[in-house]
Amino acid sequence: MRRFRRPFQGRGLTSLAVALALAGGAGLALKPEGRILEGRAQVSDGDTLRIGDARIRLKGIDAPEMEQRCSRSGRSYACGEAARRALIDLVSGETVRCRAAGRDRYQRILARCTVNGADIGARMVESGWAVSYGRAYDGEEVRAQTRSAGLWEGEFEPPQDWRRENARGG
Repeated sequence: MRRFRRPFQGRGLTSLAVALALAGGAGLALKPEGRILEGRAQVSDGDTLRIGDARIRLKGIDAPEMEQRCSRSGRSYACGEAARRALIDLVSGETVRCRAAGRDRYQRILARCTVNGADIGARMVESGWAVSYGRAYDGEEVRAQTRSAGLWEGEFEPPQDWRRENARGG
């Protein structure tokens, strides 16, 4: 029996090249270490923003959840919303530049971000609207506590503890 052979037209190599290009792009998306993201940011909450389609979690900080409430002068207030507002004030109308450092368990890109050369995470912690996570901004946190800035003006539950007690992530 004789087998029929098609003349080689390069389709196999073209398909292979396309598959490799797609795999390379997926690798960048799944392992973003060192990748630079830059543009106008939309703020989701006090430690998460979006540049284009990329969801970015600010590395080294933890801000109150949107549903979280804190107290100041004996009165309850929406500290998650206050933290979100503080981040909006920092990035509004500015170009945000982020250097990716991996992904968190929710597949958000973990990144250190700046506005006009200033570290956004450091500013959020020093203003008292986020706490240092993993000791990244301990000095800024001490300064915020000393000045009774933001959350430190009253009483609050650390965001990580609040999430644990309220059985939700973020």
